[in-house]
Amino acid sequence: MSNTPRRWPWFTVAPLCLTVYGLIRLSDPTHNPGFAWSLGHLALLASVLAFVPAMWRMRRWAAAGRGPTVRALAGAATAAGLLGAAAVTAQAAIDLVVGFLCADRAAMNVMFDSVRSHPGVTPAVYTVLPLLFYVGMVLLTAQLAAMRRIAAWRPLVVVAGIAVTAASLDLMPLGGLLLLLALAPLDRQQQLAVPAPAPV
Repeated sequence: MSNTPRRWPWFTVAPLCLTVYGLIRLSDPTHNPGFAWSLGHLALLASVLAFVPAMWRMRRWAAAGRGPTVRALAGAATAAGLLGAAAVTAQAAIDLVVGFLCADRAAMNVMFDSVRSHPGVTPAVYTVLPLLFYVGMVLLTAQLAAMRRIAAWRPLVVVAGIAVTAASLDLMPLGGLLLLLALAPLDRQQQLAVPAPAPV
């Protein structure tokens, strides 16, 4: 029996779940509460949660064999990404609860307005902090590319995937597929080639 710890394909699961969410969202143009709303937001939640270990692994790759400055940069990018992931997770959870409690779109809008009326909720959950999720992801992939630990085109495709999703949520399936193209191959690289640490 092998003692090797099991590694989950987070770099594949995360963008794939985002693509599924985008497709479900397109299949339900009314965005009313119901099965599609709940299933889609569960896929979104799964995507964000899968990105957490993916970003953590990128942080380890970026910091391995490097000095304190590089490690600090990788840590800051990861902290930003995780804070953003927490915000997106909160947003998905709110959407799930609202969809469960409401009978139609009008009731959902009223409840969403009530949630957003609380001070700090809009920037923390809907506008400012969620952006850090994408900032962290871009910074980590850019740092790995600058260190030549991943191909230079990968962060560019990550930026493209984020950009098309930001341009229109209807393009989220395309954005998810672009992220899948950029990140999924990293699941096969359990250990990136890194230089040996300098002697103390």
